[in-house]
Amino acid sequence: MPIRIGSAITTDPTGGAPVGYGLTNVRRTEQNIATNRQEGIELLSDLRVVNLTSGIAGAYCAKLLADAGAQIVTLESDSGDPLAQEGSGALFEFLNTSQTRARASARDVLALCASADIVLDDSHPITLDIESLTNKNPKIVFASITPFGLTGPWSDFAANEFTLQAWCGSTGSRGVPDRPPVAAGGRIGEWVAGSYCAVAVMAAWMRSARTGQGEIIDLAIFDAMALTMNTYTSVFAEFMDWPKLRRPTRTVEIPAAEPSSDGFAAFTTNSAQQFSDFLIFIERPDLIDDTELSNAMGRFKRRDEVIEMIQSFTKQYTTAELLERAELLRIPSGPVGNGSTVTSFDHFQEVGTFVDNPGGRFVQPRVPYKISEMDARLFTKPVIIPDGQEIPDWLERQVEHQPVGSGELPLSGVRILDCTAWWAGPAATHMLACLGADVIKIESVTRPDSMRYTSTKPPSTDQWWEWGPLFHGVNNTKRGITVDLTNLEGREIFLNLVETADVVLENFSPRVMEQFDLDYEALAKRNPKVIMVRLPAYGLSGPWRNRTGFAQTMESIIGMAWVTGWPDGPPLLPRGACDPFAAMHAVFATMIALVDRADTGRGHLIETTLIETALNAAAEQIVEYEASGILPVRRGNASLTAVPQSIYPAEGYEEWLAISIDTDSQWTALVEALGRPAWATDLALKTSDGRRKHHSLIDDELTKWCSLRNAYETACLLSSLGIPAAEVIDARDVSKNPQLLARNFLETETHSITGSHPLPMIPFRFASQGSKPWMRSPSPVLGEHNQEVLGGELGMSEQVLERLKSEKIIGERPVGA
Repeated sequence: MPIRIGSAITTDPTGGAPVGYGLTNVRRTEQNIATNRQEGIELLSDLRVVNLTSGIAGAYCAKLLADAGAQIVTLESDSGDPLAQEGSGALFEFLNTSQTRARASARDVLALCASADIVLDDSHPITLDIESLTNKNPKIVFASITPFGLTGPWSDFAANEFTLQAWCGSTGSRGVPDRPPVAAGGRIGEWVAGSYCAVAVMAAWMRSARTGQGEIIDLAIFDAMALTMNTYTSVFAEFMDWPKLRRPTRTVEIPAAEPSSDGFAAFTTNSAQQFSDFLIFIERPDLIDDTELSNAMGRFKRRDEVIEMIQSFTKQYTTAELLERAELLRIPSGPVGNGSTVTSFDHFQEVGTFVDNPGGRFVQPRVPYKISEMDARLFTKPVIIPDGQEIPDWLERQVEHQPVGSGELPLSGVRILDCTAWWAGPAATHMLACLGADVIKIESVTRPDSMRYTSTKPPSTDQWWEWGPLFHGVNNTKRGITVDLTNLEGREIFLNLVETADVVLENFSPRVMEQFDLDYEALAKRNPKVIMVRLPAYGLSGPWRNRTGFAQTMESIIGMAWVTGWPDGPPLLPRGACDPFAAMHAVFATMIALVDRADTGRGHLIETTLIETALNAAAEQIVEYEASGILPVRRGNASLTAVPQSIYPAEGYEEWLAISIDTDSQWTALVEALGRPAWATDLALKTSDGRRKHHSLIDDELTKWCSLRNAYETACLLSSLGIPAAEVIDARDVSKNPQLLARNFLETETHSITGSHPLPMIPFRFASQGSKPWMRSPSPVLGEHNQEVLGGELGMSEQVLERLKSEKIIGERPVGA
């Protein structure tokens, strides 16, 4: 009989512990489990990973696996890892704890990779012989991480974080009309791509361990950024029949990071109610009835007036005074941190967020999730294997496989109860659904997912709540029911569902589920094997535990906003990526817990917070300041490493071209593309130091050159020549990108209310799935599957369902709609 990961966990017929997933090559005895925990070695201690990457995306993927206990061997080139040569080297040290490192040229790379479970690679074209690798080890999971992916017309184009932000629509959406668009500071997209890669390889390895089926994963950093740094603007356009665009399209949030008497304080007003509360906060209740100000675009239209009004108030008070006042009104808020101040944030200090790096030069964020009964792995210094010394041998293992149907997705048979709202939680359960889980989204008619209300239709339209673009983006491939958890009968219905579930995932502030008496202890009484994943903003403990928080708040507190914007302007919000970034950490931790349950039969409580996951993507400025005392600052579109780097006006109104030169060889290629003008052939410009000294001259000349050329055509030409360049697109036009279209990144949702529209999906492809879509069903209308789940699966009669509906315990329309 097949042994599986789903809710029907069986007992090993030989009399051993419950196994559930058949991971026979990673199964450990109770003695080994105890020994591993005493030694600080975590669950994935038998997992072998060879890391051939040299960028942040691959390094962060490897770090996530290492932090979970995996054995990581990183092979670097003779010239060393480029990250080790940046700044003080602190970022490199942060990313490479608990690993083994060696020079690739001194090893039999193919043989080493063939003895691994997972191989990470960011070369393009791939330098490893994949056919030989898979012949030697058919169950290998090989992940390629490249800017544009391995397929499609742009697969060979040059790119970096700066140009990918322009291509994905992030840069074009940020800024004010009288200045060029401005990119987000840091390398957020690369960190996010690393988290998606960790999820992809973990899922593929789980299936490989169960079935013996290996996988080739093709992850594009561009796809990850188009998904996470562009908040479904193309879907908004689709739902609104592509209204005429009025340029410029870039905006800034109002309010956002506002000056105080001693720094900056950040405020988030995502709803009209939150802005009404904010008007009370700044002592202007007389403006509550000004409907134009209740809308973000209305405030931006009147930005000079509104900003002056806000800042005349905030400058009178300290940041601490402003935040205390904001909390009384439940306005999401926080300090604007930077590399020098984030470690002193009171919440981080109380909960112990920062720990010593084993090198002793700085503190760093701890592992950003907790799994009950499983201690986090202790960070250790990397082990350096000298040339001529063998890497500890990885002996071939005997693996028993259960027969499965071809094309099975990794999480087939897993049931998830989705008690989430907004973006982070739904993005987590959406990924689990795409990977094969049966996800049941739970809402209520008194409190549907608030993302339904970010609608493109007015309340006068029937079922207007079904027109929320972001809701569609992260809730397709799920089933949906309504149950009022504030009602005792509704709570009992939910607990009956818990008995059938493998995972319950929620992302409310901690007090919400506790007020329902639905914390982990209550769920475990009904199902001891259930895994509960909690994804609050700040965590289950600490002084900020019960505060409301959104991605914008996190971006400010952890320092992302600090490095975004112009040197002479305020910090700006990067926008968006914190939510899906946190979501991928929750998914990763969930899969770890599922693997452990397959070994032990026990359930778990998982805590993953929005703020601590985001902190990892902002760690660069924190660890660099700790190690060197150098504080990163806002540089507009300039860079410490790439020169020249800027956004230049191209031919036409509001057309912009992003160019970023990382290396001297790229500069040489650009000089040739320019036609070798006299100014560009000056020997003083051959090196990055020389170009940095003369950056004003270069920018002036490139401004002249770009202004005579079409942005899209020029960007494609330069990129094809190995020069990172991009058209700065309007965010909604990302759905027209030929590379994304060629890779089937957008999939068509056919919905009973909204019709057929393309939606962005997940940023990687499995070779085993070919061109099969990840989307298996449209996003559910409110209460769509009440009959199917409550009646068909829980056995509730039609009469009972009708009564529950009349009492508004279940239903298909929001109360008052």
